[in-house]
Amino acid sequence: MRYIVLTENDIRERQEEGINRVSSIFSIPRESARILLRQYKWNVSKLSDEWFTDEDHVRRFVGLPTDGVILPDCQKLTCGICFEGYSTSALSSASCVHFYCNECWEGYISASINDGPGCLALRCPEPSCSAMVLEETINRLAKDEDKVKYKKFVLRSYIEDNKKMKWCPAPDCTRAVEFLGDLNYDVSCMCKFNFCWNCTEETHRPVSCETVSKWILKNSSESENMNWIIANSKPCPKCKRPIEKNQGCMHMTCTPPCKFQFCWLCLGAWSEHGIRTGGGYYACNRFESAKEKGIYDEAEARRERAKNSLVRYMHYYERWASNQTSRQKAQADLQKAASENLAKLSDVFGIPETQLKFIPEAWSQIIECRRVLKWTYAYGYYLDDKAKSEFFVYLQGEAESGLERLHKCAEKDIHAFLPKAGKTEPAPSLEDFSKFRVKLAGLTSVTRNYFENLVRALEAGLEDVHGMGQSTSQSTSNNTTGTSYKKLVTTGKSGRNKAARLS
Repeated sequence: MRYIVLTENDIRERQEEGINRVSSIFSIPRESARILLRQYKWNVSKLSDEWFTDEDHVRRFVGLPTDGVILPDCQKLTCGICFEGYSTSALSSASCVHFYCNECWEGYISASINDGPGCLALRCPEPSCSAMVLEETINRLAKDEDKVKYKKFVLRSYIEDNKKMKWCPAPDCTRAVEFLGDLNYDVSCMCKFNFCWNCTEETHRPVSCETVSKWILKNSSESENMNWIIANSKPCPKCKRPIEKNQGCMHMTCTPPCKFQFCWLCLGAWSEHGIRTGGGYYACNRFESAKEKGIYDEAEARRERAKNSLVRYMHYYERWASNQTSRQKAQADLQKAASENLAKLSDVFGIPETQLKFIPEAWSQIIECRRVLKWTYAYGYYLDDKAKSEFFVYLQGEAESGLERLHKCAEKDIHAFLPKAGKTEPAPSLEDFSKFRVKLAGLTSVTRNYFENLVRALEAGLEDVHGMGQSTSQSTSNNTTGTSYKKLVTTGKSGRNKAARLS
């Protein structure tokens, strides 16, 4: 197993197991064992090593009392916070000599818990005292809502203090995942959410966590807004505000209060431009002659670079987003197939639903392939090697073609076998449905194999491409093609041939 999914009950059981173990080995109360484990991030081995090396040092470091607290021999004591006199039964301490009334304790504990998980290291209110406030004290003096928050912090500390455990990032999911070690970080929670354990983003093979981080940042940053402004606007020569020209002649008038009139092409004042000297409303001789002399080359080149960069980014982003939309639609179709279509097909053809699992399997494969295809566009955006880019585009095109065949079969071809309301047409034969089963199962298998090979090839960085390019002849190039790519391309071609045979 690469990972283990833990529920809140599993986490509590592990905590109790550790507390009981430490309490038994160290011969200390459970409250003290709980405090020790929290301070040592629930690492029993490290705690044991340091405890048996120097117990007194560990007690002082954590804030555990070494001796019992002896109450002063008097009827009343003064609270150290409100300075009111109280009987000893109305005062409490953190196992130290500093006593405070229960009302002040309640306010002190409440303020600490509302500040966050730092309350797990709550110490005596006396600044010079390092005594730790035990959970028993909190349960006895805190308000009910504060007790609930405190217990949540205790539960979460077991996961957040452990480098091998992380919470599932899905909304409203309360499970955690313990990663046991593997090169593949893809994990699936019980809530059906799949994510990368390393970066906690959704699963993103074949791209790296670093590429995902850059892509998400680029999609959310203002850099593309600036690129659009540079590519599609020019600054007013007077007030420098960016102006977009979407139609009309070259005579531009800036918005109030500036109202400066200028030529869009040469950015010169319109009063000095004119129809005769400037070449008319839709042309500018001054700009063309200046461009020939190189005066406007730098600004225009910068604008052209920004425009090309923006067009390239939009190409990849639109396809990335489109596959995400298609994936979400496929997830809804999977739910519909599981809840409605299987039952209808079972009634029409008298086939048990257990023998119709090839349909949800096809939809699950479509969902997975849409995810992979989506992230290949982020992969392609950051691929700056020309030879690899050309080969990547070919592989990506093959993947899209194969996936579209599978998606069409699962989404549209199945309608021929579903009963239609208000129509009395004869139902398709069982033989026709058997042919559809063979076709859909075959496309699912072929598509799965191709995408698995594609992921492996992209994760390997298309490393054999340059070996192909450095060959001295076409025949040599064919001989030096990497085995993995031969397999991948062959799979793609066989997928087409098989799909043709099944059609």
